[in-house]
Amino acid sequence: MALGGGETLEAGGDRAARVMSSSSSKVDLVMVLLRVLALLATVSAALIMGFNKQTRTIVVATIGTTTVQATLTAKFQHTPAFVFFVIANGIASLHNLLMLVVSFIGPPKLFERIAPSAIPVFDLMNVAIVSGGASAAAFMGQLGRDGNSHARWNKICDKIDSFCDRGGGAMIASFIGLVLIIIICSLSIIRLRRYNTI
Repeated sequence: MALGGGETLEAGGDRAARVMSSSSSKVDLVMVLLRVLALLATVSAALIMGFNKQTRTIVVATIGTTTVQATLTAKFQHTPAFVFFVIANGIASLHNLLMLVVSFIGPPKLFERIAPSAIPVFDLMNVAIVSGGASAAAFMGQLGRDGNSHARWNKICDKIDSFCDRGGGAMIASFIGLVLIIIICSLSIIRLRRYNTI
């Protein structure tokens, strides 16, 4: 009788372990898919902004019948906020790429014990970095599109519209990447909690 009960408990334990293992593998698959999507979003944002450039000749004055023209070249390097945006998305892309490699081949032996705790911390740092870069770029983009009449800063997107459109696309990609990274970070913390309760 006791033996039969023990076997039932053992079978129940095996079933619970199988359910936990199945649940864990589903979470791992979701994490990999989210990381791939976040990687694509942040790489796209960094590349679009990094290669964003427009040259345009505009008329600045008219003297008699002669027009005075000036050539404007807009590059992301001209605005520190856009430089930070490219760096932030580049760092996030590198982090997600490394995490994908770790998820496929496992962490190095030296970091095996600290990896479950370190990954959520690095994910959280990614959230902060991408959030800062995307917010700074969005602020400069809004200033370029609308200007600021109180500070007497003129808008420039009416002169370099292609540059602004591509920059806006990069910002949208970055914010999509940010949302995905926040979800990844949340799942990493939940998984860490489960790891600590086992």
